[in-house]
Amino acid sequence: MPFRFAPSSWHFNIDNYVNPWLPPPPFKYLPAPIARFFGHRKEHQQPLGNIVMVFWAFLGVFCSILVIEVVGHQIPSFADHGAPIIVGSFGAAAVLEFYAIDSPLAQPRNAILGQIFASVIGIVINKLFELGPQSHHLIWVAGSLSCASAVAVMALTGTIHPPAGATALLAVVDRHIAQLGWFLLPVVVLGCVLMQCVALLLNNIQRRFPNYWWTPEEVGQKWRRPREKEAGDSDTDVEHGAKFERVSTHHPPTRDELKIVITRGRVHVPDDLNITPEGRMFLEQLSEQI
Repeated sequence: MPFRFAPSSWHFNIDNYVNPWLPPPPFKYLPAPIARFFGHRKEHQQPLGNIVMVFWAFLGVFCSILVIEVVGHQIPSFADHGAPIIVGSFGAAAVLEFYAIDSPLAQPRNAILGQIFASVIGIVINKLFELGPQSHHLIWVAGSLSCASAVAVMALTGTIHPPAGATALLAVVDRHIAQLGWFLLPVVVLGCVLMQCVALLLNNIQRRFPNYWWTPEEVGQKWRRPREKEAGDSDTDVEHGAKFERVSTHHPPTRDELKIVITRGRVHVPDDLNITPEGRMFLEQLSEQI
């Protein structure tokens, strides 16, 4: 077959390289009351009315922002560096973490790593531009480059988090935040951790958060014992409401084997078929409605 240079068909999925080495989540081994507040559920989560969701969103946003501000105000080193009591992008993050909690953009991987990557990129670009004698005249270029670079890195690492784009921009164009330099990183990390703690506590009273910690896809293939792999050709993930099965074959798949089969409480997906987190959640919800 002749070689074809087709950049439009290039695709990179970091999970293909990372997921096999990640240990499976241990939450199913914890006592049920504790595992519940890590998002683990054995039973199907009943839908709630929007009034209840708005109530918990209001309470969650209020408490999380308040906790971050109070804790930040009490840390002496924050005051010594002139750090703000909270970075403005956490206002947008709170909307995701307490209202749109089912969105992949709100899951811990995105909410924490997205902010960290964006902070590092913003700090690095700000310091690089400061090396130039006319850096203050090029702040508009630095801000654009910082935000664009953060989006690219988050997209390639599967950590897209819209508020993090604001963090990368603020790290360059906001004078009070830009002067923090590398001290911005602990400020952002502390805010992420505190917001996640409040989210785990409040969002799991009547709802479920997170839907997953790293990915809804299967993880830990490299950790399995050889005899577990030989026990069968079907890999099953029962972490969610519906069983999501990866059906593998030892020969080139036929047309029938490339089909997705959905039954009540079970989804059969070919091992060679890539499913996005959004797609997986849709298939599981569809299976539960049959």
